[in-house]
Amino acid sequence: MAAGLHGSARTTPRVRAELQASQASTRVLAAQYGLNPKTVAKWRARQITADALMGPRQPRSTALTEAEEAIFVEFRRRTLLPLDDVMGCLRDAIPKLSRSALHRCLERHGISRLPQDQAATSKRKRFAETTIGYVHIDICELRLAEGKLFMFLAIDRVSKFTHVAFLPAATKLNGAAFLRDVVATFPYAIHTVLT
Repeated sequence: MAAGLHGSARTTPRVRAELQASQASTRVLAAQYGLNPKTVAKWRARQITADALMGPRQPRSTALTEAEEAIFVEFRRRTLLPLDDVMGCLRDAIPKLSRSALHRCLERHGISRLPQDQAATSKRKRFAETTIGYVHIDICELRLAEGKLFMFLAIDRVSKFTHVAFLPAATKLNGAAFLRDVVATFPYAIHTVLT
């Protein structure tokens, strides 16, 4: 059998094309090829010889909401952290998160693998060498069906230690509260904050 066929397929693309081109009756073709007449009728009615796609038309998570998927995708794009690090950072925000659900989500959105060459994939220049405690803070707006959600992200340039919060608005008060949380959460002294 040809590569890429359905596991239970009794026909090949060549046989399917012969069924479609033949003028013989369905019963004669079924007997000739050793197939069920329903199978012969199915392939004669189709215009192509490839198997139909299996699975849902619009793949989605059964464990995660749209909002949670958007959070994971944007967090991964912003931080470029490995899967286990993303899992560790977001487990507190979303307790029901599993590693497999996160991996499937990232695969659906085409970002399950990190870029091999950071310099070639990013238009930004590399960060200057610095010491631990140099923290970059970023805010990202996530547009969801329920409305907007803002992701506040703090990441240390050297250790990649990350703190994230999801807030309904990007106000000065929320920014100040997030900065206080960052200072309290980071396990070492922060000497520089870049926003």
